[in-house]
Amino acid sequence: MTQTITRPQQIPATADIPEDDHATVDTAELGELLLGRWAHIRRTARELAGRPEVQKIEGLTHTDHRLRCFDQLHYLVEQQAVHRAFPAALGGNDDHGGNIAGFEELVVADPSLQIKAGVQWGLFGSAVMHLGTRQHHEAWLPGIMDLRIPGCFAMTETGHGSDVASIATTATFDPSTDEFVIDTPFRAAWKDYIGNGAIDGRAAVVFAQLVTNGVSHGVHGFYVELRNEDGSFRPGVGGEDDGIKGGLNGIDNGRLHFTGVRIPRTNLLNRYGDVAEDGTYTSPIASPGRRFFTMLGTLVQGRVSLDGAAVAASKLALTAAITYSTQRRQFNASSNLTEEVLMDYQRHQRRLLPRLAATYAASFAHEELLEKFDGVFSGEHDTDGDRQDLETLAAAFKPQSTWLALDTLQECREATGGQGFLAENRFTSLRADLDVYVTFEGDNNVLLQLVAKRLLTDYAKEFKGVDFGVLARYAVSQAAGRTLHRSGLRRVAQTLADTGSGKKSAIALRDEQTQHDLLTDRVQSRVADLAATLRGAKGMSQEQSAALFNEHQNELIEVAHAHAELLQWEAFTRGVHRITDPGTRQVLTRLRDLFGLCLIEKDLAWFLMNGRLSAQRARTLDAYINRLLVKIRPHALDLVQAFGYGQEHLRSAIASGAEQERQQEAAEYTRRRRASGDAPIDEKTLLARDAREKKAKQARKARKARKASPSPVG
Repeated sequence: MTQTITRPQQIPATADIPEDDHATVDTAELGELLLGRWAHIRRTARELAGRPEVQKIEGLTHTDHRLRCFDQLHYLVEQQAVHRAFPAALGGNDDHGGNIAGFEELVVADPSLQIKAGVQWGLFGSAVMHLGTRQHHEAWLPGIMDLRIPGCFAMTETGHGSDVASIATTATFDPSTDEFVIDTPFRAAWKDYIGNGAIDGRAAVVFAQLVTNGVSHGVHGFYVELRNEDGSFRPGVGGEDDGIKGGLNGIDNGRLHFTGVRIPRTNLLNRYGDVAEDGTYTSPIASPGRRFFTMLGTLVQGRVSLDGAAVAASKLALTAAITYSTQRRQFNASSNLTEEVLMDYQRHQRRLLPRLAATYAASFAHEELLEKFDGVFSGEHDTDGDRQDLETLAAAFKPQSTWLALDTLQECREATGGQGFLAENRFTSLRADLDVYVTFEGDNNVLLQLVAKRLLTDYAKEFKGVDFGVLARYAVSQAAGRTLHRSGLRRVAQTLADTGSGKKSAIALRDEQTQHDLLTDRVQSRVADLAATLRGAKGMSQEQSAALFNEHQNELIEVAHAHAELLQWEAFTRGVHRITDPGTRQVLTRLRDLFGLCLIEKDLAWFLMNGRLSAQRARTLDAYINRLLVKIRPHALDLVQAFGYGQEHLRSAIASGAEQERQQEAAEYTRRRRASGDAPIDEKTLLARDAREKKAKQARKARKARKASPSPVG
């Protein structure tokens, strides 16, 4: 059906922001760049997210919120908002990147709706589509798409969480009946935290260890019917409600368990592994480990969409907080007539602008991740290497953006004072809803370990099969590098180059290549050190090897952090280079510099201890960041307005212009009182006047005394 696309309502801005040299921001060009390749789909999704029909109503009981969310799923079906990734033959668009781009915008309306829709179509439906074959698609996808089959994605277990390979639920093949028998053998094997599991789910893709002919072939997905038409459990299926959570209470999360539940053999989603009538197992992927990761890799879109949704939440929070901070006035340290705008305080800039820079970096990085995802799932770039790269990028970016969202929402809440604590301004509600993003679809710390292991694997591959001469030259260069850094020679060279000049140090730090070199070296050096430390793990027993990795687990996670930050910085820089308007490019370059230098400042101890920065440059860093804040400050409103979210998306009273009206009313009241002559005199003013008069009287008395005294005799 045709939809009318309306432009977002403008966010009111204060008119007294000081100019910064002559740079201006072309918000139209910048906004278009941020919308990315799927701009038309994002606009459609935002128009939908701006409708009251899909928006969260604060204060609902969890029971009412659940009912509303389920009804809203039907509304999404009616609006044809959730079928973009499904096959065109079944009414979809085969548009995988566009599907995620539109889906993640639902977080603007209600995170519960976004996740509930994600469970139905992004997890349950996607599992059937990507793990199943044509017979499964024809049997179940139409009902999944139009919501006749509300479903669950039953992977997580109470006892294993992110450790999917070790789940304990079994699916044992019985050749006498041509059926699989699904069992959860003990309480910790119950499927837990399952969206749609408590009430709405009628079927599920259940992940279990496939056992046939006495052999376990690892984790596979099975289509299992859970409930009858009246909502009662089918024989052998049981469960319970997870109850009220810390957030996302529009979703009926529940626990499921299975006792001797029989399903047809053909309910095995058999794209990557199949069982014949006689129980023979076959798979196009011989390696059990590779097969497992390939199956999980087809479900990577959950991490991709969470990355984008978290970025959108950060954008919402910063738009509201920065809008308010450019209007709200407090304290009159520099004037007896006008109070200061909050955004003019350096500390306020320090709180919000670095997070704005990080959000821009995360936004550019997410767009590149989305393009990688679309390339793989469309088949345009779908090699084994492409899939591994996609999995690594998703595992790197999802932790960065979800942690950033929680941090940004909390800081924006605090930066807007008591107003930010009110539910009407959404900071507390959004933070509660997004809290779980850091631990589902892969716990962030577990994902970063996967990234670190990929870095170590790539490092090892780089030298596999090379001759002795190459290795010898590399060893010499590494040794020379360590000598240069650890002896202080590089620090001395930097100090001599800067000759004690803070200006020269600042010029060096803002240099694009310098920032890239520092951030790249931080990753490469840490990977090399870790590789050398862990090199002996291959010759150890399993227990010894695990102990060695555990001893360096924190270092693994830190190097993955550094790698993700480098990738975000590089994506930000590529975004800057695509800007054609000179003023916008200048402002975006400063914002990129702020992001890069804040990363260096955060890890300053490493750069100093490892000889990458001189003390002179390190001392310059804080002062230069403060200078950048001053230069970026006049453009803060433009930078958040480029995000493209209007009042119908923000739904935040403090960003509605009400504060600006209050300030104008207060200023007009004060002006009228002073003009009338009826305004009372401030006690401090009276005391100051009395003090001046007393001082003047004393001065006159002193002058009289000097005139009356006789002249001294020479």
